[in-house]
Amino acid sequence: MNYQTIMKSDEGVKEWTGNIRKWGFCFVDGCPTTSPGTQSLIERIAFIRTTHYGGFWRFTSDLSTKDSAYTQLALGAHNDNTYFTDPAGLQTFHLLSHTNGGGGASLLVDGFRAANILRQESPEAFRTLCHTKIRGHSSGNEGIAIMPDRAFPVITVESDADWQSSEVTQIRWNNDDRAAMTGLDSTAIAAFYAAARKWVGILRRPQSEYWVQLQPGTTLTFDNWRVLHGRSAFTGEREMCGAYTNMDDFISRWKTLHFSKEDILNAV
Repeated sequence: MNYQTIMKSDEGVKEWTGNIRKWGFCFVDGCPTTSPGTQSLIERIAFIRTTHYGGFWRFTSDLSTKDSAYTQLALGAHNDNTYFTDPAGLQTFHLLSHTNGGGGASLLVDGFRAANILRQESPEAFRTLCHTKIRGHSSGNEGIAIMPDRAFPVITVESDADWQSSEVTQIRWNNDDRAAMTGLDSTAIAAFYAAARKWVGILRRPQSEYWVQLQPGTTLTFDNWRVLHGRSAFTGEREMCGAYTNMDDFISRWKTLHFSKEDILNAV
């Protein structure tokens, strides 16, 4: 999509949110390579979510925040915020500059597709990842010790009782942020690791991976509950900016642009 199309009218936002809802992600070309220009684009959907990383963020690989994202290392496919009770719904990235080096291609994986493949190929592994609840944590920074108030499964479906056919609604997978599995017995832990091995195998299949080299002027917004993301290692100096958006606010914006008030209320 084009930046000006989104900035000038709600019809542009309607198409943008529709693409994200349908495909799980959307690129926007023609964005100014500035923080204000990128922030204004994100706020066409909703207000920016503030976390311990701040609100709208701009960062380089300087480890100013003790997180692997602030390094030059490769990152495997993962969801952000698995240590929150309510993970961010959308995430937007904008590569502002990359000098004196190369690499850093972005990776996207459709988690809903991967989950359905797991359900077809290994129903028992799928059931394990739907029913085994684990915790994430974020404790690397001074004064920060975030862990959700309860454990959650890797794969959430609309109906636990009907896990064999129920629609997948959320993926929570970030092996780097996974907490110790202290509340499970040895049998449950062994079953989880066996299922996780099959899950990761599907995520790493070439057919599952979509690689793209981001360029200044093109933003990427994706559904963090559906799409896992990662990157290849890079050299040189890279500057990124972006932000999180709450899922409820994204869905509200999408609904009000695609359906009448009467239709929305009738569905309540």
